[in-house]
Amino acid sequence: MILTCIAIDDEPPALDLVCRFIERTPFLKLAGSFSNAIESLRFISENEVDLIFLDIQMPDLSGIELARILSGRNAGHTPLIIFTTAFDQFALEGYKLDVIDYLLKPFGYEEFLRGANKALNQTRVKISQPEPAVKEEEYIYLKVEFQTVKVAHSNIAYIEGLKDYAKIHLVNPDKNILSLITLKSLEEKLPGNKFMRIHKSFIISLEKVTSLTKNTVYIGDKMLPVSDQYKDEFAEFVKGWR
Repeated sequence: MILTCIAIDDEPPALDLVCRFIERTPFLKLAGSFSNAIESLRFISENEVDLIFLDIQMPDLSGIELARILSGRNAGHTPLIIFTTAFDQFALEGYKLDVIDYLLKPFGYEEFLRGANKALNQTRVKISQPEPAVKEEEYIYLKVEFQTVKVAHSNIAYIEGLKDYAKIHLVNPDKNILSLITLKSLEEKLPGNKFMRIHKSFIISLEKVTSLTKNTVYIGDKMLPVSDQYKDEFAEFVKGWR
């Protein structure tokens, strides 16, 4: 059995050491290395990762914050995590998050291998049990100021493009979100069976449409235009809308 791994650490020497240890271990395969947790999120969402060697103290998004995000995902495959850190005061928090091991820097290959074996054994136990049905991802993760925010698809009414930003209009209007992300990037992240681009400035939640014409969509009392570029795709939606 081979475990696909990634390593995340903002210190280049520490990151290089973990990568070398992974490559030295026959049952581990290094799929990527990242200098911060935010960079790794997209890779993790788009690729099957079995095990993450994760530093804790990093700028923007800490290892503990990333572990919380991953543990809260409604997905069928959640990576195992081994924390790597120079500080022992985070050990309790690590075990609360059900991480596999906690490697205190500086650590050698023997300690690394012991943690990797724990991950291997747990994976073997898991695959010997019936796999639960894989559920479609029901959340999107957005960078809002200095935080990564988890937003349920069901709470999005529509999304408005504002140059380099996107304003996510939620079902609760008092909690709209402004994120530094383009509509094109959001369009790629959101499921096409639930969301549709209808204009260069708007993406709508198909479930939240309350009425429509050939050229406009109403979500509650908000009227949104459909531009010529998206009329053909929108016309197909209109045919099947009830």
